[in-house]
Amino acid sequence: MVTPSFSETSALVAVLEEKSFRNAARKLGLSPARVSELVRNLEERIGVRLVERTSRSVAASLAGQRLVERLRPALDDYRAALESLNEFRSKPAGLLRLTVAPPAADFVVAPVIARFLSLYPEISIEVSVDRGIVDIVAGHFDAGIRPGKRIARDMIAVRISDEMPFVVAASPGYLRQRGTPTTPQELTRHACIRLRFPNGALAPWRFSKKRRAFEVQVDGQLTVNELPIAITAAIDGAGLIQIPFAYVAPEFASGRLVMVLADCAPPPVDAFFLYYPGRRQVRPPLKALVDYLRTSYHRPKDR
Repeated sequence: MVTPSFSETSALVAVLEEKSFRNAARKLGLSPARVSELVRNLEERIGVRLVERTSRSVAASLAGQRLVERLRPALDDYRAALESLNEFRSKPAGLLRLTVAPPAADFVVAPVIARFLSLYPEISIEVSVDRGIVDIVAGHFDAGIRPGKRIARDMIAVRISDEMPFVVAASPGYLRQRGTPTTPQELTRHACIRLRFPNGALAPWRFSKKRRAFEVQVDGQLTVNELPIAITAAIDGAGLIQIPFAYVAPEFASGRLVMVLADCAPPPVDAFFLYYPGRRQVRPPLKALVDYLRTSYHRPKDR
C-alpha cells in the first residue's frame, strides 16, 4: 500500500470534523472539489471507505472514525513540532484560532486587532464569534474570550476588559406615544424587544436597586437573536431594548435613543477574560496576544 500524503489525511480529518466538504474546504483554504479529490485518493490508496456520503450529509464510516481518532493526535503533534521552531524566529509566527463572545468581538478585539497584526506580521488570527459556550479543546481553538463567570476553573484566564454596563433605551417617538416608564414593573405595560439565545432561552430583563438584583417579565411583538435588528427597531419606535451601553452609545449621542430607568440600571456584563487550557504549553503567538491584550487593558487581574 502506498503511504497516504499529509494533505490527504488532513483533508479527511477536516471533512469528518466539519461534517461537510464545503466547510472543510473553507477551513483548509482549498476548493471543495480538491478536498473531495484528496479524500477519494486516500480511500483508493488504502482500499477502505472512510466517508459515508449522501446528498444531505457527510459522516465517518466505522473505519473512518477509527482512523481519525488515531490521526487527530498525530496531526496535532505534527503542528506542534513545526511550531516549536518558532522560538528560533525573531518574532512569533503561526495561526491562532479564537472563539469570542459577540460583545467582546465588537468592543475588545475589534478595536485592537489591526494594531496587533501590524506588530506581528507573521501571526494570522481566525476569529469565530459564538454567542454560546464553546469547548475550545474539542473545537481545536487556541483560546476563547468570555465573561469571567462562564469560564471553567481549570482554564488559565487573563482579564482583558472592564465590566460592560447595561441600559434600557427607547426612541423619543416611542416615549411620546406610550409614555416613559418610571419603574421596572411598569415595563409590563410596554412593548419590549426581546433577545433569544442560541439554546432557545429568552434573555431575562434584569435590574438592580439598592444593591438588590431582580428580574421583570416583559413582553412585546418582536423577538430577535441578533442585536443590530433590535437596535434599528428600537430607533424606529418598535419598543424598548435592554442592551450593553457600548452598542447604543452613538444613538444616545445623536438623540435617536433615550436612556430610561437609569436609577435602577441592570447589572453589568462581567468583565471579559481571554482563557486557554492550563495543561497546554503556551504557543508563542498566543503568548504574544495575551501580553498585548493585557497591556492594552492596563489593569490585569489574572487567575
